Amino acid sequence: MAEERIQRRLAAILAADVVGYSRLMETDEAGTMAALKARRRQVLEPLVTKHHGRVFKATGDGVLVEFASAVNAVQCAVDLQSGMAKADGDQPEDRRIVLRIGVNLGDIMAEGGDLYGDGVNVAARLESIAEPGGICLSAMVHQNVKTKLALAFEDMGEQRFKNIAEPIRAFRIRLAPIAVPALRTVGALALPDKPSIAVLPFQNMSGDPEQEYFADGMVEDIITALSRFNALFVIARNSSFTYKGHAVDVKQVGRDLGVRYVLEGSVRKSGNRVRITGQLVDTSSGAHLWADRFDGGLEDVFDLQDRVTTSVVGAIAPRLEQAEINRSRHKPTESLDAYDHYLRGMAGVHQWTKEANGEALSHFYKAIELDPNFASAYGMAARCYDQRMANGWVTERAHEIAETARLARQAAKLGKDDAVALCMAGYSLAFVVVGGFDDGAALIDRALLLNPNLAVAWLSKGWIKVYRSDPEVAIECTARAMRLSPHDPYMFDMQTVTSLAHFFAGRFAEALPWAEAAAREQPNFGPALRMLAASSAMTGRHEQAQTAIASLLELQPSLRISNLQDLFLGARPEGFTKRVEALRMAGLPE
Repeated sequence: MAEERIQRRLAAILAADVVGYSRLMETDEAGTMAALKARRRQVLEPLVTKHHGRVFKATGDGVLVEFASAVNAVQCAVDLQSGMAKADGDQPEDRRIVLRIGVNLGDIMAEGGDLYGDGVNVAARLESIAEPGGICLSAMVHQNVKTKLALAFEDMGEQRFKNIAEPIRAFRIRLAPIAVPALRTVGALALPDKPSIAVLPFQNMSGDPEQEYFADGMVEDIITALSRFNALFVIARNSSFTYKGHAVDVKQVGRDLGVRYVLEGSVRKSGNRVRITGQLVDTSSGAHLWADRFDGGLEDVFDLQDRVTTSVVGAIAPRLEQAEINRSRHKPTESLDAYDHYLRGMAGVHQWTKEANGEALSHFYKAIELDPNFASAYGMAARCYDQRMANGWVTERAHEIAETARLARQAAKLGKDDAVALCMAGYSLAFVVVGGFDDGAALIDRALLLNPNLAVAWLSKGWIKVYRSDPEVAIECTARAMRLSPHDPYMFDMQTVTSLAHFFAGRFAEALPWAEAAAREQPNFGPALRMLAASSAMTGRHEQAQTAIASLLELQPSLRISNLQDLFLGARPEGFTKRVEALRMAGLPE
């Protein structure tokens, strides 16, 4: 009889949750409850009705809504985020009610007025990885709405979730950023005291989607070349590329990233010919300062990049010495085939999945085979092994550690003037290779001397400093990385370092929100889960600490107090001991 009462159907499920609900309730319980009730009555319920939905579950800090149409569910989510932002009005940031929203389309079971099943569970998991003020969709939803709604989508790759057997491919909708209390590290993005620029992804004009990696690689190289100028402030690639595939307003980009100039352009590769076009825009006025076209053979591609870079520098920083312009020029390899494999590898390494990591590693090895002196290829191959270690993708630990050491040391040997190669080599030596910490730290410092705009090097130095029990400097380094890359997809890594630094400084209450944010952004990142467990335990949130440990053990089943030292190469004893005590309190087995 019970089975007869249960009905199955396909439905779109919207799951929404209030960011920082516990903090809001601790600050003002009565005021928070009144505000939430008002938001439900004035914003949520009218929008759900307008888009033909039905609220089937509401909790203190969340709501689940059913829709018959994925389009209606997503449009309701977009309108809900907009409506909540408007309702906040002039509220102080620490009193704003900000939502995270997940939307899934799947099979659900209905009993009475309630709904169950993976269709609901996946929506809730997607909500957990959405940005504050953001919306995260499953691939099924994206497939149904991508041609029907005028929205910008970003592929987040496959995500693994607790109690969900198969990985879920996720997409985020790019909306205007919403300020989140307690997590703003650099405040308003004021213009730096020197010329500042963001290079947006160039349009691939080749007519072949397979050439997307080539256009992206051109932009990445131009960003790297500009970054070598000490007199410029250059936004990191990871933040610039959040605008990929979107129609943008350069004035808004200037406000979002805190830059005076934006470089836009296109790349066309046809046979052995390459054409790069570029235009430099002043974000304060929208005026075009410079535009040009550069044509050449594929063998001239590095010269074309240099000409673009020199033209940009000449337009925005005319007093830079010619000597500095000359020093910025860097030809990574004589082999165009090796360079092609390197660009394909770079396209894969940014996806942060096991499959893409394996493909990227094979391309970097092929680049090394074609040019045994290609320093950046060695450095990025070492970075691939570091990714494997961090995510538990290792199959032969001893062999992979030895190979990481070989690749990193060769990158350092060949790339004395290559900041990316030195940074990747330094980080891999410090955190993968036993006894490599000091050498790795020195290489990262060298990378920053060569390229003070390299966000990943500032992040790497933050990790170095926190492991060397210098938390205040670690926070400064990570804040610098965040400013250089304010929309970085790896923001969870920066948040984890900041949490760890506050933890080492004994500021457990300040460490906790950073750890919570990092774990929301990337639930499968072991260091974030360890910090969430440790800081929760030290602040008396024992249930949250135990939940974090359970998630951590799903990710790393063999992790124990007894083998923690393997994860903390180079850590000072006092910092290691403090973390062990906290993780023991959180419930990590001996």
